[in-house]
Amino acid sequence: MQQRVERVVVLALDGVYPFELGIPSRIFGAADGRYEVLTCTVDGRPVRTNADFSITVEHGPEILETADTVVVASMASDRIPIGLPDEIAAALARIRPDARIVSICTAAFVLAAAGLLDGRRATTHWYSVDRFRAEYPQVDLNPDVLFVHDGRILTSAGAASGVDVCLHIVRTDHGSELANFVARCCVVPPFRDGGQAQYIRRPVPETGATGTAATREWALARLDEPLALNDLARHAGMSLRTFARHFNDEVGLSPGRWLIQQRVARARDLLEGSDLSVDQIAGRVGFATGASLRQHLHAAIGVSPQAYRRTFQETR
Repeated sequence: MQQRVERVVVLALDGVYPFELGIPSRIFGAADGRYEVLTCTVDGRPVRTNADFSITVEHGPEILETADTVVVASMASDRIPIGLPDEIAAALARIRPDARIVSICTAAFVLAAAGLLDGRRATTHWYSVDRFRAEYPQVDLNPDVLFVHDGRILTSAGAASGVDVCLHIVRTDHGSELANFVARCCVVPPFRDGGQAQYIRRPVPETGATGTAATREWALARLDEPLALNDLARHAGMSLRTFARHFNDEVGLSPGRWLIQQRVARARDLLEGSDLSVDQIAGRVGFATGASLRQHLHAAIGVSPQAYRRTFQETR
C-alpha cells in the first residue's frame, strides 16, 4: 500500500526571516518522502525578507486550500502586523477546518490576531512576551517552552525552535525512528532539553563553576534507578543548592522536572519500539509503577500509554 504524502504549505509574510522560512522544507523534506512542502504568499507576489533580498514563490494563497498542514513563518518584530490585515485574513480563511496550523516564533501574533489561539495554550519568542500578553490576554501564553501542541494548533518559540516543532510533527505522525533519522540527516538534536528559559539572558555563573552536563549524561544512563537530587549533586561534586541553581541555569528546568521529562521520552521510545508491558516499561525508565507512568505520560502529551502505542502501531 502506497504511503500517503502529506502536503505542507508554508506562508511567507512581509519581513519573513529566511532561516525560519526554510525550516519546514529542510525538516519535512528529509522525512523519506512522507511530506510535500510548498511555499506561498498572500497574493502570489514576491515578499521582502528581513535581510537584504526578497523572495519569489511559485504559489498564491489558493494553495492553502489543499494543505494538510500550514506553517506560518516568522517575521521581524518591526514587521509584525497590527491586528489582522485583510489580505492575511483572506489567506487564512482558505485553510481547511481540519488542517494543522503551525506558527514559528513571531508568527504566533498572526494566529492570535485571527482568533485561532483564543483560550488555547501557546508560546512565542521570549523577547516578545510582554507585547503579546498586552495585545492578546485571552491566550494562555507560556514563554518558558520551545513549542506548544494544543489540538490542531502548534506554536513555537524563536528561530531554531521551528526545527523542534517540525521534528515533533514528524515524531507524532510517524514515530521516533523517522524523527531521529531526519534529525541525523539535518545534523540537529532530535530532542532538546529544557525550554526557552535557558536562552534568556542571565548573569554569568561565577568563575570556576562546574557544569552539570556530565551529570546529565550519567543520569541518562541510569534512568531505571531511583535517582534523587542528592545523588545528582553528589556526582557533580556540588552542594544541593549550588547544583540545583547551576542545573536550572543550564537546562531551564529543575533537576526533578528534567528527570521526569527524560523518563517520559524514554518511555515513548519503548512504547513505540517494543512489546513490553506498561509496568515493564515503567520499571525500565524509573517510574515506580505503571500508574505513575500513565500519570506522567498523560500530563506530558495528554494520552494513555495504550493509546499512544496504538496510534503508532496504526501509523505503521
